[in-house]
Amino acid sequence: MARRAAVWALGMAAWCAVAIASAATPARFAWPDGKRAAVSLAYDDALDSQLDNVIPALDKVGLKGSFYLQLSREPVNTRLAEWRAAAAEGHELGNHTLFHQCQASLPDRSWVEPQRNLDTTTKAQMADQVLLANTMLHAIDGKTARTLTVPCGDVHAQDGDYLPLVKQAFVGIKLGGGAVVPDMMALDPSAVPVEAPVGVTGKQLIAQVEEAGRKGTMVNFTFHGVGGDYLTVSNEAHAELLAYLAAHKDRYWTDTFLNLMTYVRQQQATQAKAP
Repeated sequence: MARRAAVWALGMAAWCAVAIASAATPARFAWPDGKRAAVSLAYDDALDSQLDNVIPALDKVGLKGSFYLQLSREPVNTRLAEWRAAAAEGHELGNHTLFHQCQASLPDRSWVEPQRNLDTTTKAQMADQVLLANTMLHAIDGKTARTLTVPCGDVHAQDGDYLPLVKQAFVGIKLGGGAVVPDMMALDPSAVPVEAPVGVTGKQLIAQVEEAGRKGTMVNFTFHGVGGDYLTVSNEAHAELLAYLAAHKDRYWTDTFLNLMTYVRQQQATQAKAP
C-alpha cells in the first residue's frame, strides 16, 4: 500500500512538473500557412545605399522590405520618385520622424545636433512632427495605415514620454531591445523589439531567424547602410540572409512590418475574445 502511494505521489509530482512547464511556455503562435515564424526586414534613415543596393536585392528574390524615411534627409528630396516607385512595388514606407530627434544627454551622443535634441523638444512638439510625417508619407505613397520606428529608441522628450500622444496613429511601433520577440501574444504592438545589425555576417543573421523559428515568434531587423553609408552591413551578408529567406518561404513569412503587425493584432484580438 505504501509502495502504491509512493508511486502515485511520484506520478502526481511528474504531472505537476509538466503542467507548470507547459504553463510557463507560451503557446505556439499561429502564423499563416503553417509558417514557423515571421521576418521583418527594415531599413532606417532613407539612405542612398538602400535605393542602390537593397531594393534591387529584395526585388531579385521576391521579398518585401520596410523603409523608414527620415523625411528631412537629402535622398528623400533628390530621389523621391524612386521611393514612390518602391512603394508602388509593395515595399513599405514607414515613419522615422522629420528630424530624427535623439537624446543628446545619453552616452555617445555627441553627434546629436542641438536643434534635433529630444531632451529640449516637448512631447507636443514631437507629436506634431510625427503626425506631420505621416501626412508627408501619405503624399508620397497614398497610404494611410502606417508603422513607426522610434529614432535611437528614445521616447523621453523634455517633459516626458511622447509615444502616448501618437501611438494610436500606428499599427506597430519599433522601440529596440533585441531582434527576436519572446512571446507573440504578450507582445505590445506599440513597443516591438528590434535590432540594428552592424558588421555582422550572413550566418549570424540567419541564426537569429532560426531562433525565431524555434520560438514560433518573429525577428525584426532594422538595417541602416547596406554596402555603403554608415552602420553598415556588407552586401554579401545581406544577400546571404535574403537567399536563405527566399529558399525557405515555406518556413518563414517575410513581409513588411505593416502587414506582419496587422496580422499580429488580428490574432491577438481573436485570442482575447476566445473563452
